[in-house]
Amino acid sequence: MEKLKVGSIAALHRYPVKSMMGEELNATRIGAKGVQGDRSFALADPATGKIASAKNPAKWPNLFQFRAVFARPLVETGPLPPVSITFPDGSTVSTEDASIESRLSSSLGKPVKFLAGAPSSGTLEEYWPDIEGLAKREVVTDEPLPSETFFDLGMIHLLTTGTLDSLRSLYPKGRFETRRFRPNLVIETAPDLSGFPENEWNDRVLAIGDEVKLKITGACGRCVMTTLGQGDLPKDPGILKTAVNYNQAQVGAYASVLQGGTVRRGDPVRVE
Repeated sequence: MEKLKVGSIAALHRYPVKSMMGEELNATRIGAKGVQGDRSFALADPATGKIASAKNPAKWPNLFQFRAVFARPLVETGPLPPVSITFPDGSTVSTEDASIESRLSSSLGKPVKFLAGAPSSGTLEEYWPDIEGLAKREVVTDEPLPSETFFDLGMIHLLTTGTLDSLRSLYPKGRFETRRFRPNLVIETAPDLSGFPENEWNDRVLAIGDEVKLKITGACGRCVMTTLGQGDLPKDPGILKTAVNYNQAQVGAYASVLQGGTVRRGDPVRVE
């Protein structure tokens, strides 16, 4: 089958701890559960067992102010190295530190449990803002996670520069930066792929570099997280409103892994 080149890998990201800021990579291995080390750890509410998520910002307002990075390079096999978590005040703690739960609880202002592995069935709370066009509005729902993962839905989340450029043109005041959407792969698409390129790839296979093949499983519906302040990014409900008004609240796509391997910045991306 002919492969059509649609772009190249512009950036790679992983987020070692769910709902915390993560790290940008030059290369990474991708396996059955996505980018190696991605969403490997999480926090939970010890009273309910629910996974802590910035999807419910009223309950977890400061998670986006923490950053998590692996302390050492990852190897192909064997256990993951510890993660270093940087607090909003600049202090750090290792995931191997016995005081991690007490320090995180103190900084977050409520008890938390640190999870070094995903449960067989996890749940998080999601707040749906009062934005016309969303399926639900002004409610908090319980959302199940895929078994034994901390992912919201798909193992890989990808986003194109074409989509970001389209959103910027529709809402010039908004800062449509990659970090608002937390993708694993950012694909720099050709100028002739206007609009929202990912919308055309559903159920198609993306071949990346020499090894990796991903199957697009569906569009990524966006939530309140895209509107939250993060680092120097301001809170902006207009980000989500624009996605709702012009692309059914969808930005980017989810994918499953058909064939793993190494992905590098600059690798060509082709659609089969």
